[in-house]
Amino acid sequence: MAAKKVIAICQSGGEFVTNKDGSLSYTGGEAYAVDIDQQTLLGDFKSEIADMFNCSAETMSIKYFLPGNKKTLITISKDKDLQRMVNFLGDTATVDVFVMSEEAAARNVSNMPASRSSRTTVSEAVVPIVEPIDVRVDTCNAIDQIDMELHETPLVSVLGSSSDDKHHKAAQQWENTITGVDQRFNSFGEFREALHKFSIAHGFAYRYKKNDSHRVTVKCKSQGCPWRIYASRLSTTQLICIKKMNTDHTCEGAAVKAGYRATRGWVGSIIKEKLKVSPNYKPKDIADDIKREYGIQLNYSQAWRAKEIAREQLQGSYKEAYNQLPYFCERIKETNPGSVATFTTKEDSSFHRFFVSFHASIVGFREGCRPLIFLDSTPLNSKYQGVLLAAIAADGDDGIFPLAFAVVDAETDDNWHWFLLELKSAVSVSQQITFVADVQNGLKKSLTEVFDKCYHCYCLRHLAEKLNKDLKGQFSHEARRFMINDFYAAAYAPKLEAFQRSADNIKGISPEAYNWVIQSGPEHWANAFSGGARYNHMTSNFGQQFYSWVSEAHELPITQMIDVLRGKTMEAFYSRRVESNQWVTRLTPSKEEKLQKETTIARSLQVLLSQGSTFEVRGESVDIVDIDHWDCSCKGWQLTGLPCCHAIAVFECIGRNPYDYCSRYFTVESYRSTYAESIHPVPNVDRPLPGESSLASVTVTPPPTRRPPGRPKMKQAESLDIIKRQLQCSKCKGLGHNKKTCKDS
Repeated sequence: MAAKKVIAICQSGGEFVTNKDGSLSYTGGEAYAVDIDQQTLLGDFKSEIADMFNCSAETMSIKYFLPGNKKTLITISKDKDLQRMVNFLGDTATVDVFVMSEEAAARNVSNMPASRSSRTTVSEAVVPIVEPIDVRVDTCNAIDQIDMELHETPLVSVLGSSSDDKHHKAAQQWENTITGVDQRFNSFGEFREALHKFSIAHGFAYRYKKNDSHRVTVKCKSQGCPWRIYASRLSTTQLICIKKMNTDHTCEGAAVKAGYRATRGWVGSIIKEKLKVSPNYKPKDIADDIKREYGIQLNYSQAWRAKEIAREQLQGSYKEAYNQLPYFCERIKETNPGSVATFTTKEDSSFHRFFVSFHASIVGFREGCRPLIFLDSTPLNSKYQGVLLAAIAADGDDGIFPLAFAVVDAETDDNWHWFLLELKSAVSVSQQITFVADVQNGLKKSLTEVFDKCYHCYCLRHLAEKLNKDLKGQFSHEARRFMINDFYAAAYAPKLEAFQRSADNIKGISPEAYNWVIQSGPEHWANAFSGGARYNHMTSNFGQQFYSWVSEAHELPITQMIDVLRGKTMEAFYSRRVESNQWVTRLTPSKEEKLQKETTIARSLQVLLSQGSTFEVRGESVDIVDIDHWDCSCKGWQLTGLPCCHAIAVFECIGRNPYDYCSRYFTVESYRSTYAESIHPVPNVDRPLPGESSLASVTVTPPPTRRPPGRPKMKQAESLDIIKRQLQCSKCKGLGHNKKTCKDS
């Protein structure tokens, strides 16, 4: 004899409320359908539920009502309890199962040992509301499958009142979405959507009796109610037609048009058009609008999930986008010849990493940019998370120049090493490159291994954050602020004497902090020691504009996000090329302005002539200028690539042109060479045409790093400009407590 099968409607995230007759109703939350039988083990049942609700099976409490008894909850704590539940049901095909954490169960239910005999009455389980109301609950419509499985996952069911006309107005337009026999639809999806709206407008719940690619049979969920509808494909066409329909309702639901039910898919379809117009439509605003227009209360998580569904309907499948990466790489290289676009997967075919550097970027960097690259990363809060790694250069006007970027599953030493290998392959320049990057994430080792001729300048921002973190708890906010300011002063100091003065200031506050500064490798971050040509750029977050583009597109499917970044870069290249054609100066605007400022200062300086190329210049200080080696003792010429005021004073004295001594990277000619090439559009990003890709057999699945539901948690780094005041005891002068809690009192 075959084991009896039952569909368990597992519900979680809601709460129990008391009705007038003392029975319990479960409202809110979400539900999933699970097939069980008399042979199902509790451990397997819990594991399946845990996967659905993204919760822990170990801390899960499962309860259910006996048939016909809505006042007593029974706990399932072992295999026999689960088997008894199936036996208790008799001929009933479904059972409502309520899932909660043990902590939540302890809060709502007192004195409930984990056994079959553990029963909870209404008085134990629920704190009665002041004015009990009769809540119509429809959490049994769970998922769209075949043979008696239920409609979509309900987010919430709410009470409607016959006086709540304003909540009904929005649904009145749906009363005739189903008109009767011979009504036709373009697809089963369109039919199901119309049916769902029809049920909301008429206030009844339904279930699928048959639901496949050829026919759909739906009946009213209320037992004994004759309402039903049958639709199937119209012969020789792709249209769906209603063949039979019994419009009579004998259940209470047909008379009371108040029982609204909302699914994530339904809410998503409602907000889809508004989301298209307002991409920043917030979950809170979604919940407020649905409450106002339909009388349905959504919590933040439910509204957020609905927004995710609507976004996917508008933008396409996040999962399918990963599978399109092989085709996407092909299209980039076809439309932008000379570009580098590659991806890798793991052994299980899941996405690992993607790299792209467009031909226009490669040529522009080689022809007109300084050999200076900023390496940084930013997290992606898309459905499958990940991290974007970027290599940003600087053009002759100190604008960002996106050279290459990658999307990886996580920020690891291995992924950074791979990114640098791909970058070297794309750029392939012979001159020494200066990198401004964090000292962490394995970059220090990888840079020296991958680039033979390079100089690694540490990012000052990352170093200052680490210093501030190490000092926290040891010093007051004033002391930390002084030390951080002195650290920055030491980094920017052009001469050894100025560096040492700032370092000594730190030593005066804390010898330990001074040792930290000296041992952190000043030759990699201090101007007084640095050998790399960083042009006075001290931090790796130079490309903030590029990262703002990422923040605007990071929630898109991966191929669309990459294409948005391509489009932004394409527009920037074009606008800068057009703009530079209007320039009439020899240097770019920002560099021309700086040179003019130095020229103004030079007029007040005194030059002492001598033989050869070395000159003495007097002003507030005495500096030595060597025009043959482009050197000045103030270090300003070497650090910026532009003649300092002392050098300009010499040029004016001996009749030479200061423009001849400016770095070639700052000329308008070099700037135009930087943006001479164009980035071209990549058509058909979303959906390749049939037979268009030779890599159709290559499968790429999403990475396992899927984002948990809800608002992404953003960790705010402590500002270095405004260090928060730390609590200090006025009695013992200790940190972290006040006089009242001082242990010395």
